[in-house]
Amino acid sequence: MGPPGGVSGGLLRTIPTLFRRAVDDVPEQTWLLAGDVTWTYAGALESIERAASGLRSLGAGVGSRVLVTARNRGDYLLSWLALMEIGAIQVPINPKGSEAELAGFVHQVDPELIITDEQLAPAVDRAAAGGAARATSVDVVSLFDATADRRGPAPVDPDDVAVMIPTSGTTGRSKLVMQTHLAYVMAGEGFPYWLGLTDDDRLLTSLPLFHINAPAYSVLGSVQARASVVLLPGFSGSTFLDDARRHGATEFNAIGAMIEILMRQPEQADDADNPIRLCYTGPSPDQQRQEEIERRFGFEIRCGYALSETPYGLVWRRGTRPYGTLGSARQHPELGHVNDARVREGDRDVGPHEIGELELRNPAIMRGYYEMPDETAAVVVDGWLRTGDLVKDNSDGTYTFVARKKEVIRRRGEILSPTEVESALERHPAVAEAAVVGVPSELSEEEVKAFVLPPPGRAIDVGDLHAFAGQVLSRFKVPRYFEVVAELPHTPTGRLAKHRLPLERTAAEIDMGGDRVS
Repeated sequence: MGPPGGVSGGLLRTIPTLFRRAVDDVPEQTWLLAGDVTWTYAGALESIERAASGLRSLGAGVGSRVLVTARNRGDYLLSWLALMEIGAIQVPINPKGSEAELAGFVHQVDPELIITDEQLAPAVDRAAAGGAARATSVDVVSLFDATADRRGPAPVDPDDVAVMIPTSGTTGRSKLVMQTHLAYVMAGEGFPYWLGLTDDDRLLTSLPLFHINAPAYSVLGSVQARASVVLLPGFSGSTFLDDARRHGATEFNAIGAMIEILMRQPEQADDADNPIRLCYTGPSPDQQRQEEIERRFGFEIRCGYALSETPYGLVWRRGTRPYGTLGSARQHPELGHVNDARVREGDRDVGPHEIGELELRNPAIMRGYYEMPDETAAVVVDGWLRTGDLVKDNSDGTYTFVARKKEVIRRRGEILSPTEVESALERHPAVAEAAVVGVPSELSEEEVKAFVLPPPGRAIDVGDLHAFAGQVLSRFKVPRYFEVVAELPHTPTGRLAKHRLPLERTAAEIDMGGDRVS
């Protein structure tokens, strides 16, 4: 597997040392652009050191758990790097979460400090008052008023926990992924290598700072490449290309429905007149759809797969375009082979072209779920991470995504992927987005139901859509029930939140008849 620890050839793999190496190399190069403010590498380090001093003056230090209402702003990003500087553990949460969810995190994490801002402070203070008595809040802006004490990075180990990543917002207990300095640094070191980024690139991200993608890939990837990064406050399909043009962005990361939202924008003659050359996304669209996207916008799509539990998943190898797949196990540019992938069905490895659960083994796997040993033991077994995702082993070292294991629908003895059905329905011009779930059947197993969202100003003829589905899908995959909706629920990172969809019969659904499926 390669070196299991955080040090190789004398190189210390912690987030502060990664950043300081870049500062030593290119101190005056532009690094961060957020809002109307720009930081050079050296200027960013000066701000980080001031915030680190401010945090120390508040009693935070090595191992301190710090809750952060992580907006996509420059000061929040720099405060994260300041927390890494002092050896604290950041728990970044969705700033748009409810007050009850915030109180749930305060109770679960028992933080020593809460970093927030003027707008969110009242809700934070109310949540803190009902939780741990030691939790005090501080305005993120005020951290940078301190004078830098020049103490340098705290003595942390690469295998120490850097961030506890919430996998969901909840009023109870959330799974908090305890991820290490090593995992973040290895992701940052790998990202430019996987995509072929250089110091001439300008990465752009609108993905949330409370997830792993933006901090590990866009932020630390830019640092490793000695490139620059643009932090947008959020994603807007109508302004995204203009933002890219204004900032001169050459690469961006997309998840969920972002690319399809861009494709649903009114087509313009100058859509391809933009500086973007690369888009990193996953799961992969099919070849026809990918080529349509690339022709319209003039950038190349590269695909991959990872999760909070490990940023070392799968990726397309440079120079290859295995359309429709998630690629092969990603490796490290200096450490070499560090990552293994396998596909299992129960206790056996599946054969070529068979389907099973993807498992990964690498040094960037999480330390576990915070204070959830049983949940941790269920997914990390003998060093292998059970991802919960079903894939097909393509027998050539690449893997194709099928479905989340818990979302697979079993219908009349057949197993189907809701993702495949959703993709098929979204090819219809009257469908902007689809969510497919299994619902109780009066016969056995499940029936298939599709929630479909029309584009603005359009209506969906369900009969026509059902007939279309029958032309592009096997009969057992065609939904029996359809429900046209005005919106679909999403997670804060843009993924469909299917657990919030009703599984019982509703007055708005249309039953196309059970006898239509053999």
